[in-house]
Amino acid sequence: MTLSIIVPMRNEAQALPDLLERLRPLAQQGCEVILVDGGSEDDSPGIAQGAGFVVLPSAPGRARQMNAGAARATGEVLLFLHADTQLPLGGARLAEQALADGAHRWGRFDVRIAGRPWMLRVVAFLMNRRSRWSGIATGDQAMFVARATFDAVGGFPDQPLMEDIALSGRLRAVSRPACLRARVTTSGRRWETRGVWRTIVLMWRLRWAYWRGVPAAQLAKAYA
Repeated sequence: MTLSIIVPMRNEAQALPDLLERLRPLAQQGCEVILVDGGSEDDSPGIAQGAGFVVLPSAPGRARQMNAGAARATGEVLLFLHADTQLPLGGARLAEQALADGAHRWGRFDVRIAGRPWMLRVVAFLMNRRSRWSGIATGDQAMFVARATFDAVGGFPDQPLMEDIALSGRLRAVSRPACLRARVTTSGRRWETRGVWRTIVLMWRLRWAYWRGVPAAQLAKAYA
């Protein structure tokens, strides 16, 4: 199976050198890597292009960016990787293997949240357990999906928040996710900047409202 890695980005100039160094070995191993820029106001596109990577311009919005990358991608498996998230060693191969027998049509990794607060370890543990129980994944867990299945369910819904939750619901109707215990590492800056407990409460409040039918556009205002 062939794998395309799609990375939405916006104003990531500071973090890009490290991100591109992590992506380079994957590209050398044969993975297609597409960075999708959602209107950066810094030199993010120039930095990535200067390093030899494909950069696709897109309207802003993570869902739109990832859909744009998927439309350009040629791989049989699409892996959506946030710019502040690092795949585990051999992660690309693990994603391919998880879908190889056809029992699962999509999946995600367990997550580790990098940062100083000890509570981040608890947050990650609960995220992984909840995801394994519910069959719902978040973008922080580096979701991957068979290209044919992604197209069949219509990709990410065009909404400014909870696009990963919505896509999980669509995909769960096709198959349960492959829940890989190998862990991606994602940045804890959101929790550290806003406060761990405050962020936990906010995210649960937003998800509860979303399940009750509050439009994602309205929730995005509270998240900003």
